[in-house]
Amino acid sequence: MASQLGSESLQALVLAALDIAKNATIHDTRQLALSPDGKTLAGDAPEDQLAVKGALDSLALKEMVVIKINTLEPHVLTAEGLSLSQTGSQEYQVWSALDKTTPTTIKDIEAKVGKDTAKIGQGKAMKNKWVGKQGDGFVRLVEDVKDETKEQLLEVQNTGVHATAAVLNDLKKRKLVEKKKLFYYSVTKGPEFSATLQKQEADLTVELLQSGAWEKASFKKYNFNAEGVAPDSGALHPLMKVREEFRNIFFEMGFSEMPTNRFVESGFWNFDSLFVPQQHPAREVQDTFYIKDPIESTGYPKDYYERVRKVHETGGFGSVGYKYPFSAPETSRLVLRTHTTAVSSAMLYEIANQPGGFKPAKLFSIDRVFRNEAVDATHLAEFHQVEGVIADYGLTLGDLIGFMEIFFAKMGITGLRFKPAYNPYTEPSLEIFSYHEGLKKWVEIGNSGMFRPEMLEPMGLPKDVRVHGWGLSLERPTMIRYGISNIRDLLGHKVPLAMIEKSAAVRF
Repeated sequence: MASQLGSESLQALVLAALDIAKNATIHDTRQLALSPDGKTLAGDAPEDQLAVKGALDSLALKEMVVIKINTLEPHVLTAEGLSLSQTGSQEYQVWSALDKTTPTTIKDIEAKVGKDTAKIGQGKAMKNKWVGKQGDGFVRLVEDVKDETKEQLLEVQNTGVHATAAVLNDLKKRKLVEKKKLFYYSVTKGPEFSATLQKQEADLTVELLQSGAWEKASFKKYNFNAEGVAPDSGALHPLMKVREEFRNIFFEMGFSEMPTNRFVESGFWNFDSLFVPQQHPAREVQDTFYIKDPIESTGYPKDYYERVRKVHETGGFGSVGYKYPFSAPETSRLVLRTHTTAVSSAMLYEIANQPGGFKPAKLFSIDRVFRNEAVDATHLAEFHQVEGVIADYGLTLGDLIGFMEIFFAKMGITGLRFKPAYNPYTEPSLEIFSYHEGLKKWVEIGNSGMFRPEMLEPMGLPKDVRVHGWGLSLERPTMIRYGISNIRDLLGHKVPLAMIEKSAAVRF
């Protein structure tokens, strides 16, 4: 068989056959002679024709032959069908096992032809009125029978089909016949045909040049359709891909990006300017990373500091404040920022005091923040926060809800729900929920609100200016998009580099 020969041997046989073939054509590679006497043929088994294909492909690359694939879908006998085509059908075997006068019990029939054959053959033989019941056994009813099933199987074996579709369907139901896809090739001479194989050089080597053998050598042609080896290259982390999509959404909606290169903030910008009381639990060491050296900073405007201190201690701008002694050392302590809202606060102060006065603004930031949290499957001590703020005259809570629906719709998230919440620096505050089809429940996807007057007016913003603020993590949508259940598989030293290299681009 062809599958037992090597590729070079098959190539030589194909070339020799083509050289002497009528019309220089091999019409059917199943009939390719593998022995000098022509008795051993390549055969129609898939593995044999695949071996032939390998040899033909090598010759076609050298333009020595032209090949054409041909496919057939004949009906062939199953193993059981092949057996019955030789021994006779089940009904014939049961009839053969019986006597005309002496009844044969079913157990005796099973002992002669087998249990399965007896079970199938007895019913069909009785249906054909070949046998009948007599006492506890069966007897022949006719002297001679015509085994039509065997004849039908032999016809299918010889022709690959049966003239009667109903007969063919019946044989299929009995699992005696099945349809099989076969393929073979037609071969003609190519422009570079030669009856003998010539080794082709793959490279122009120094030895070929020095010896002059390159002048007579045959070289392999370039295959410009072949895929090259993928070059080593860098790859964007999945977080960075999702981050870029968020940035595109913000830019599309007319936002400007805030500078977020300051990971270390003073307590003033991180907490106090946001009207977060100095006794708030978020400022405890259990939740916040404090810097050991240097320990403090006074990088904030003194007049603004005084207005913030006053609103905390005694109130103002319609508020009674928190009624506690404001601590200067506490506001100067350096921390790893716990949210990018510290950046938003500094930017709002800047646009409130810019030359020419306040102008409406839409700002966003996406960067890293730090929390002193226990690490588990969904939490890390550092993560990325996506934050946006809109500052304009006369904004309302309805504007905020409407904007959130538009913003999240651009990410493919619709049907939002809003739940009242508490934040020290926003009032009213809303948690944003979306229905998760995978989890079959509503999940929180963000937090939002309108910044309080106690935060805005000490900055110098006009009284009728309102500011929308909202935020969400970058990690959660990234994990959802890439089907990652453990955040430690997304960030950290255990992240497989192959995952980063092969992760697809994201489009909301």
